[in-house]
Amino acid sequence: MRNLIRNIQSYWLADASFLTLLIMLITAVFVLPVIMEISGHGVLLFNILLLSVFFSGIFSTRSAGLVAVSAILFSIHLTLRLIRFGENPYSFFVLENVIGIANALVFIFINLQLLFRDRIVNAYRIVGAVNVYLLMALMGALALEVIHAATGVSLGGNVVLNGQDEDYVHFIYFSLVSLTTVGFGDIYAVSTSARMLATFLSTVGVLFPAIVIARLVGLASAGTDPR
Repeated sequence: MRNLIRNIQSYWLADASFLTLLIMLITAVFVLPVIMEISGHGVLLFNILLLSVFFSGIFSTRSAGLVAVSAILFSIHLTLRLIRFGENPYSFFVLENVIGIANALVFIFINLQLLFRDRIVNAYRIVGAVNVYLLMALMGALALEVIHAATGVSLGGNVVLNGQDEDYVHFIYFSLVSLTTVGFGDIYAVSTSARMLATFLSTVGVLFPAIVIARLVGLASAGTDPR
């Protein structure tokens, strides 16, 4: 068992794991919303994939503290999801997504550590930067779910929200539109908290590529410095 855990951790600590995570995130962010709209199985697939993404975070760091935090958050998140989907009257939807946001934040931090752990810059590290960007979009969608569940008001325009997992289709769309500062205008924030979240995502979406690209270029230059 220990050898299996070591092998799994070795894989998720390697640069090649960035590509696996990218496939998972592309599926969660771009593919599953389409499946959720046309199939009743989309919600189950979304929850399984979301938990799988966060589960990988447990093996993506050597820090005992981060491993413990990731494991605890994942366990709570999994338990709350099982309670909601089980045959009982209990549901902790807001808490569930708050834990999801915390898990996303920790995983973003872990991925940034992996991204800048040394002066190596390669194609996998570029993929790693894209992963962080998509994780921020995912975190934005979860934050919108919390806002809507807690206040009953979040987005307006060409959208109908029912307070269920199916709303993720609209929340991830709005999160991506805000993060990329595209702003189509078909869906817009109608509450103050949603507007502030959209503003935050837009600010991060502008600053993150500039900062990360500058950092990667700096590392690449330092790595090739003949001195």
